[in-house]
Amino acid sequence: MYLLGLHPLQMGLGSLIGLFFLIIIVLIIFRSSIRTIKEYERAIIFRLGRLMGAKGPGLIVVLPIIDKARIVDLRVMTLDVPKQQIITRDNVTVDVDAVVYLRVFDPVAAVMHVQDYIDATAYLSQTTLRDIVGQVEFDDLLSRREEINKRIQGILDEETDSWGIKVTTVAIKDVSIPESMQRAIAKQAEAEREKRSRIIMAAGELAAAEKMTQAAVFYSKNPIALRLRELQTWVEISREKNMIVVTDSGGQSLGTLLAIAKGEKDK
Repeated sequence: MYLLGLHPLQMGLGSLIGLFFLIIIVLIIFRSSIRTIKEYERAIIFRLGRLMGAKGPGLIVVLPIIDKARIVDLRVMTLDVPKQQIITRDNVTVDVDAVVYLRVFDPVAAVMHVQDYIDATAYLSQTTLRDIVGQVEFDDLLSRREEINKRIQGILDEETDSWGIKVTTVAIKDVSIPESMQRAIAKQAEAEREKRSRIIMAAGELAAAEKMTQAAVFYSKNPIALRLRELQTWVEISREKNMIVVTDSGGQSLGTLLAIAKGEKDK
């Protein structure tokens, strides 16, 4: 040692420094090997390229260089399907967008069977939305939206089942139409309201005619009631000012009737 020019004390200090750095490296490697997996997550472990399965939640050990981990979120996530310009069955051009709710129920399948399950589900949602909306008429798209949502959800859920994905809900958010079509729909709605109005008026006139017929039959069988109704009519007429009443000469004395009406009005 003396030949090398190193003192024994210097040799011991160098060993301690080397040991210190070695301990630090070991601690860093150990710290990087420990992963904390949350309750709603799973870690898919690949060891030298071979699938080792899903681990978690809690603390797991991932060997440096040898193991690779991919974290999968098990919570429900949303996919925003952008506006799609679609031609309906009755040749109406509409812009439709939607939102898809999904979750991972098999994290191993979600990693092994598809490269990116989020992008794959998003693209599949767009094509399915176009296919289903293109098969329905415009009026059905507006009035049967819930049924269309369930049809899209059923198709997506069946297609993504092998990926370990569960599509829980699909909702069409908005249906936009050209301005010319909006004016046509407004005219159609106005015509429909006019139709309902005339039907209601006709039904009212029919009901009134039926009641008048019943009243006529009743008055024909009860002349006294008819007379009382006539007197009531004169009372109503006498309430109007500056009114001239013309009757036939063969009727009841007009003076008597007006006197009765005036007396009733004075009361």
